[in-house]
Amino acid sequence: MIDLHCHVLPALDDGAVDLEDSVGMAREAVADGLEVVCATPHVRADHDVRLEEVAERAAALERVLGERGIDLRIVPAAELAQSSVDDLDDGELRLASYDGSGRWVLLEPAPGPLGDELQDMVERLTAVGTGVVVAHPERHAGADLRDRLEALAGTGALIQWTSQFLADSPPDGPVGALARDGLVHVLGSDSHSSRAGRPLRLSSGFEWLARLVTGEQLRWSCEDAPRAVVSGGPLPQRP
Repeated sequence: MIDLHCHVLPALDDGAVDLEDSVGMAREAVADGLEVVCATPHVRADHDVRLEEVAERAAALERVLGERGIDLRIVPAAELAQSSVDDLDDGELRLASYDGSGRWVLLEPAPGPLGDELQDMVERLTAVGTGVVVAHPERHAGADLRDRLEALAGTGALIQWTSQFLADSPPDGPVGALARDGLVHVLGSDSHSSRAGRPLRLSSGFEWLARLVTGEQLRWSCEDAPRAVVSGGPLPQRP
C-alpha cells in the first residue's frame, strides 16, 4: 500500500515534532502493511516549508529508517494550499509534485465548502499536464458536495479521502453512497504524529471500501492509481 498524504517529515510543518516521532510513524506504517509513504508537508502561508529542501529531508529520513531496520520508502511531495499555487513558478510546482515527476500534485482546498475557484484551478493545472489529487473532501462538504466531486472527477482529478474518516463512517450513509458511485478514488492517512491524532494506517479505510465496491475497483484504489501517482506514469482506467 501507498500513503499519498502524510506529514511524516520531522520538525517541518505541523507534522512529526522530531525524528523519533517520524520513526514511530514509520513503524505504524510498516505494521499496517505500507511500503511507501509520501511526505506531503504543507505549502501555505502559516508554514515555512522550502520546496527545494523536501527531497533531501525525505531521503535523510529514509536513510535513518534503513539504519534502524525499517523497510519503508519515503517519497517527497507536498500538500499545496489552493491559495499558494499561483505563487509557485514551474520549477517549484515540479518540486511539489510526487517524487518530482511533475505529473501529479496534492491540492488542499481552501477552507469551507468546495467552490468554483478550486474547479477552475484544477482545470488550469490539468490543461498544462499536471494531474491533481484533491485532499480530504470530507472537510469541505457543502450541500452540493456530490456535484462538486463529480465535476472534479470529470477533469481527471483524483479524490483522496482520509482513511480514518472512512473507517468511522457508516457504510450505508452518504459517504458510502459516494463510494458506491465511484467518488472515493484514493486514500491517505493524513497522519501528523505517532503520539496523537490520526494513525498512519490505511488498512481500516480499505476494509471499509471493500464492502462497497468490486474487487477490481478496490485494487485500482489501493494499488493501481497510487502507484501511477507516485511513478508519474499514466493513470490506469478506473473499472
